[in-house]
Amino acid sequence: MEHIGLTHYLIVSAVLFCCGIFTTATKRNAIGILIGVELMLNSTGINLVAFDRYMGPGRLDGQIVALFMIVLAAAETALAVGICINVYKNLSTVDVDSASQLRG
Repeated sequence: MEHIGLTHYLIVSAVLFCCGIFTTATKRNAIGILIGVELMLNSTGINLVAFDRYMGPGRLDGQIVALFMIVLAAAETALAVGICINVYKNLSTVDVDSASQLRG
């Protein structure tokens, strides 16, 4: 049985981060961009917990920061969904290019 080490977690996190960047860069839909940002935040959380586990055993610093990051991601999601609903109510679309008309 193979031992799962820090490198395995870092590879998974890097792949997840790359998927998030790709999703954010290619989607024109605001919800799709939001999903990409969430993927990038989750990959950062994996990194924090993995480094906490393998670099500083007995400490919970990485896990506490990861919990704060989850709370931050939830607040960011709530704010972004509210903005998406407002844009949809005004323009009947959530296309990011159309939202440039809302400049004041």
